[in-house]
Amino acid sequence: RLLTSRRAPREQPATPFSYYFPCQRWLAVEEDDGQIVRELVPVDEAFVKKDSENDGQSLATLGLEQKAKSTTYTVKVKTGDKKNAGTDANVFITLYGSKDDTGIVSLKASKINKNKFERGKVDEFTVESVDIGDLKKIKIGHDNKGNSTGWFLEWVEIDAPSLGQCLKFPCGRWLDKSEDDGAIERIIFPAELQTTEYIPFVPYEITVYTSDIFGAGTDADVFIVLYGSDGICTQQKSLCLNKREQRMYFERNSVNQFIVELEDVGDIIEKIRIGHKGGGLNSGWHLDRVAIRRLLPNGK
Repeated sequence: RLLTSRRAPREQPATPFSYYFPCQRWLAVEEDDGQIVRELVPVDEAFVKKDSENDGQSLATLGLEQKAKSTTYTVKVKTGDKKNAGTDANVFITLYGSKDDTGIVSLKASKINKNKFERGKVDEFTVESVDIGDLKKIKIGHDNKGNSTGWFLEWVEIDAPSLGQCLKFPCGRWLDKSEDDGAIERIIFPAELQTTEYIPFVPYEITVYTSDIFGAGTDADVFIVLYGSDGICTQQKSLCLNKREQRMYFERNSVNQFIVELEDVGDIIEKIRIGHKGGGLNSGWHLDRVAIRRLLPNGK
C-alpha cells in the first residue's frame, strides 16, 4: 500500500525512545563505493549527540509541531466514464467524523492529473485536519462555475492510515443543475462491504542530518525503510511529498525533521534502509546521521 500521511498523536509519551543511525558516507554514484542506498544499524546516543543541539524554535519547527497534531487523509475521486461527465467547476469536500468535521476543503491540486475531474479519470488529493475521530460521512460538491460545470461522480475513496481504514463512498450520480435531481452537492456514506481494514499506522519522528562538506546536499527523492525484529519492515517511504520539498530539504549542513506515518515495527528498530532514487543535476548526497523516535507506545 502506498500511503502518504504525516500524523503524530495528540498526547505523546513523556520520554519516547530515540534511535541514532550514524552514516558519514556518500550516497552518490560518483563517490565512495558508488552506492546510493545504505543500511544503517543503531548505536548508543553518546556517539552522535555531540553537536546536535541547535534546535531553535523556528517557524519550521512550529509548523512541524502543528503537522504532528494533525491527521492526513488520502482522498481519491473517480469521475464517471460518461459523456460530459467531467467538470471545470471548483470541487470541495467536507469529512465528518465521530468527534468533529474538517470544514469545507477545496480539492485544488490533484497529485495525478494536471487537468482534474476529467471523464473516466481518478484524481488524488491530500486532506489534512485535526483529529475528527472515526469517519462517518462526507459532503462533496462544486460551485457550478466555469464553462462545463455538470459532473458525474462515480465514487470517493478515503484512506486514513491512523485509523487503519480505507473507506469507499459510492455515488454514481450527477452533480448537475440540469441532470438527475439538480443537486450540485451530495452527502455520501461509506459502503461497509467495501471498507478495507488494516493495522493502524503509527507516527515516527525522523530527523536527517546532512553533512557539512562540499557538495553534500541533494535534490533527489530520499526514501527510508524501517526494520523491526522478526523480519517486520515498513513500506519504502519517500520523505518529501513533492519536488519542491526535495529542492528545499537535504541541503549541506542541514537538519530536516519529518513526521511520517508508517507500519508499526514495534519497540525495537534493528536497522534502517535509507537512500535516494538518483537522477537530476544534484543527486549525490553525503549523509551524516539519522535519528528516529517512535511517537506512540504499544497498544495505544
